[in-house]
Amino acid sequence: MAVEIERKFLVASDSWRGLVIRRQRMRQGYIAGNAWASVRVRVAGDGAWLNIKGGGLVAVRPEFEYCIPAADAEQLLALCEGPLVSKTRHWVPHGGLEWEIDEFDGDNEGLVVAEIELGFEAQEFARPNWLGKEVTELARYYNVNLVKHPYRAWDETERSP
Repeated sequence: MAVEIERKFLVASDSWRGLVIRRQRMRQGYIAGNAWASVRVRVAGDGAWLNIKGGGLVAVRPEFEYCIPAADAEQLLALCEGPLVSKTRHWVPHGGLEWEIDEFDGDNEGLVVAEIELGFEAQEFARPNWLGKEVTELARYYNVNLVKHPYRAWDETERSP
């Protein structure tokens, strides 16, 4: 079984911007999503993927991802619930690993989340100075939930974990 080990963090400053090695615009939507699983369609550049994640709001969960034709992805996006999630993903190397920093726009403009994928759950990693609070276990920071309750609708309490 495919497993994703990923931790999510807020960013504490913009000092990561000068360290970006590549970036890509992405659009994604959710065909299905609940507390235990999600089915996502993503278009990034010329590529498109169908992604299925299980396990809920934890760092370690099953993940399956399949390339699909871009034309199929566009049709599937039309079936998705709520507004699409749009963002620019920035890749930043640090301490021998690569961070993915998602800068959201549209209904989620202003939200910036850093993610790191690990080889095993207890893996140690160097924390860059721009890294903020961990939000791995906070449901509102998951893309599947940003469709239902976008960042623009968050109150001050939600914006300050």
